[in-house]
Amino acid sequence: MNKRKQTILFIVCDLVAALIIWTLFFVYRDIYIEYDTVVFNNRFFLGLIVVPSFFMLFYAMQGTYRNVLRLYRIRVLKDTLISSVIVTIMVFFVLLIDDEIYNYNQYYKLLFVLFALHFSLTLIPRLLIITPQVKKIHAGKFGFNTLIIGGSQKAVEVIDELKKLQQSSGHHLKGYVNINGNDFKLSEHLPFLGHIDDIHQILKNEKFEEVIIALESSDHQKLQSIFIQLATYDLKINIIPDSYDILAGQVKMNSIYGALLLEVNLLPMPDWQYATKRFIDLFIATFALIILSPLLLLLAILVKTSSKGPVFFTQERIGLNGKPFQIVKYRTMVLNSEENGPQLSSSNDSRITNLGKILRKTRLDEFPQFWNVLKGDMSIVGPRPERQFYIDKIIQEDPQYIYLHKVRPGITSWGQVKFGYAENVDEMLQRMKYDLLYIRNMSLALDLKIMFYTMAIIIKAKGK
Repeated sequence: MNKRKQTILFIVCDLVAALIIWTLFFVYRDIYIEYDTVVFNNRFFLGLIVVPSFFMLFYAMQGTYRNVLRLYRIRVLKDTLISSVIVTIMVFFVLLIDDEIYNYNQYYKLLFVLFALHFSLTLIPRLLIITPQVKKIHAGKFGFNTLIIGGSQKAVEVIDELKKLQQSSGHHLKGYVNINGNDFKLSEHLPFLGHIDDIHQILKNEKFEEVIIALESSDHQKLQSIFIQLATYDLKINIIPDSYDILAGQVKMNSIYGALLLEVNLLPMPDWQYATKRFIDLFIATFALIILSPLLLLLAILVKTSSKGPVFFTQERIGLNGKPFQIVKYRTMVLNSEENGPQLSSSNDSRITNLGKILRKTRLDEFPQFWNVLKGDMSIVGPRPERQFYIDKIIQEDPQYIYLHKVRPGITSWGQVKFGYAENVDEMLQRMKYDLLYIRNMSLALDLKIMFYTMAIIIKAKGK
């Protein structure tokens, strides 16, 4: 089953449903509320563009299209119900509240009809797409390539539990890696792929979508080490819960037939907030590049005329899931400032130009990174991206740094607000603690708070 094709099919069905919903609702309103003949006027065609666009944007912000292959019917029903209630209320207050009516019962009729049309015409096509997909998963005809980490008796018990399920859980077990030198009890059930130390090479050679770690969740030290090794991969990670996890309510089941596994979610932000965060990124970046274009042009001229060298400084940084990208900034240092290899800047760095000092204090040198945000390399708020040279040094001191690659790097961050430009690896490690804290507490509210603090730094020119 092709993920891209399934996503496109889902989007097309939602869009067609949205167009039909608006058309039928417009007809109903003309005939039964305004008691008039149906005329497809400019208002209809404007609504035909605006209303379905709003519907699609809301679905995307719900996270509907993030991974359609993992959608299940209860979630589709819940998401459709929520979207039907919210979009009905919003369309009513934006487009219908000014309608001329004879009594308030007509308002209730409009609300009910719009809700009924939206809920039924959106839900039915979605279920028609999802149901065959779910049945294939339950029948074991389709699933997600899964790697078992651990070859002990505990891993054998996980295999037995998955095999005894009345319906397939969707785990296509392709092999296992052992943790200890004598953990080979899974060899009778699955191919042995190597030791945990070889995990990076194994994940490069084979395409896995899920990992089951066959260790008790109380074995914190080993789990932490494995999590760090898996942090840069886009994998769904499951562990075996102990009794405390179950009593604490950490084990959440999507299916009553599912295996007793605890999904490890290293990022607390729900799907709808991820989608909203990306929408905010695109909106702010587009707005900034358009509205600030005169300022950006002026800064480019000042950089070019103030010292020899190009206007922009580009450099390879490491981003989401450990993928490299080219970051763009206004040049704030003299030409060939790193002839002797990578060097961090300091407060009294002679390589920084006079204009560069101003740009750094006001953070204006970072403004070209709105282009990185549009491209998807970066976010407005997120951990600052570093070069691989310094990442290797930081990881030697604290391997947890690798968790920062689970999110898009940002133009500004909690660590950046606290420390600004790091002058050495120790300051990078201090900044990292705040960035890790940000990842553990990610929310739109926290992003907004960091943006306000960043604006204060720009206005006061107190950037380091």
